[in-house]
Amino acid sequence: MTTVDDVLTDELLTRIRGRAAAYDRENRFFDEDLADLRAAGYLRALVPAELGGLGWDLADALRAQARLAGAAPATALGVNMHLVWTGVAKILADRGDDALAFLQREAAADEVFAFGISEAGNDLMLFGSRSEARPQPEGGYRFHGRKVFTSMSPAWTRLGTMALDTESADAPKIVYAFIDRDDPDVSSLDDWDTIGMRASQSRTTVLDGAYAPADRVVRRLDPGPNADPFIFGIFAAFELLLAAVYTGIGDRALELAVEAAHARTSMKFDGRKLAHDPDIRHRVASAAIAQDALAPQLAALAHDVDALVDHGPRWFPKLSGMKVRATETARATVDEAIRVAGGSSFFAASELGRLYRDVLAGIFHPSDDESAHATVANAWLGPVPD
Repeated sequence: MTTVDDVLTDELLTRIRGRAAAYDRENRFFDEDLADLRAAGYLRALVPAELGGLGWDLADALRAQARLAGAAPATALGVNMHLVWTGVAKILADRGDDALAFLQREAAADEVFAFGISEAGNDLMLFGSRSEARPQPEGGYRFHGRKVFTSMSPAWTRLGTMALDTESADAPKIVYAFIDRDDPDVSSLDDWDTIGMRASQSRTTVLDGAYAPADRVVRRLDPGPNADPFIFGIFAAFELLLAAVYTGIGDRALELAVEAAHARTSMKFDGRKLAHDPDIRHRVASAAIAQDALAPQLAALAHDVDALVDHGPRWFPKLSGMKVRATETARATVDEAIRVAGGSSFFAASELGRLYRDVLAGIFHPSDDESAHATVANAWLGPVPD
């Protein structure tokens, strides 16, 4: 079997790291990175080997994404959204559901999938929608609405999206479906000018009647919390892959902190390295202790998803808690690393300065801190009575 190290070789990661600063500076999409990753088979990582994929399990993909994020966070975040959909397809297939078999075949043929779920002002996320799914006579749907944070906007060829059907006899239903890039009623705004994760080019997607035929409509679900395996698959793949990206950012920041501590000297300590300063040592140690907890927990949760372990209603607090822990730990680690590195990290050319901006994006991805704490509180304390 092709391993993570076989695909993400040191040489490939060096090339990818070497481009990251320019992508960020120029607010440019990671075209060259994507070409290299496609050639290496990375976009087929979670596709079954019998279809031409790498046949990785989820734990392999998480470890790979952490490594890729350590080289280029925005590239990893962009690719993440494609891996989310191939991850959902794997999770469903492992449970005997072939609703996304077409997605696995198309991913094996190098189609690039985007995650068109997020909407401005929709804090219900998977459980509600501001967009409209209008039923068509032949069983398909036309989608109307705006989807924000659509990563890899210049490159995706298939968009997984959702919207609310209020017209059918059994309405309301949230409709999940896939739309082709060449649909004339799909457009992408050139509105991605952010302080971090710039190369992801996560632009706004406008759906003005974009059509999904009946064979690309994969779920029609009641609004609100839902135990459907499709929802579990999205939640598990999204939260864990996202956590892996931010874990990789934290790991890289820790590496840079160690390098800085050995490179800098202190006049207060007779020119000795800052690596011998007890305050600096405490900062690095604190960051290392926190980071050290993330990879084993990610691996354990990925194993449980792959092994079909039934955590019942505890799955959602486990997954949302993992995402929040990883993103908040990464932010704290980057902050400690900057304090160790000193004022040089305040310059735009600094890798740590870029990581400081990139890691901030973690607080905006679902589950956010508030919803995760509410989910965990409900699991442990029960819901608050009406």
